[in-house]
Amino acid sequence: MLLRVSSESQSQSVDLSAIRDSDKDSGVPHSVALTTFAEAAVRGSEDELQRARAALEAQAGARAVAEAAAVVGNFERMVRIADGTGIPLDRPVAVFSVDMRQELGLDAFGAAANTPPVNGALRLIGRLVQPLIRPIMSRYAKGSD
Repeated sequence: MLLRVSSESQSQSVDLSAIRDSDKDSGVPHSVALTTFAEAAVRGSEDELQRARAALEAQAGARAVAEAAAVVGNFERMVRIADGTGIPLDRPVAVFSVDMRQELGLDAFGAAANTPPVNGALRLIGRLVQPLIRPIMSRYAKGSD
């Protein structure tokens, strides 16, 4: 939900299912090359990483490769810290992301066990408040430029 709101506030339409299907175009510029690079950086061989790096550079330039590598490194660091310490999702994030986490199958990951389940009442509140989040996030995004 919040990822969709973020992209919509920038007048972008994205397909979040591409997070779990690296061959799918999410709608983000160069998304397949970026996803292939990220997957190769995290799980690939040196040869796969070299091919992914070259493909991303050919499509988006050397600066994009450097920025993507920085993002991959930062996310790897944050995920390892969160997993190592067992940090759960914050309650508001857990409440507002129930549908998205189910849609993407994110609760199947081991670290999801650290986040307490969202009960029916909170889930209902989250769904009722979601329409208000879009305009709030849009206004915030426009004000942060």
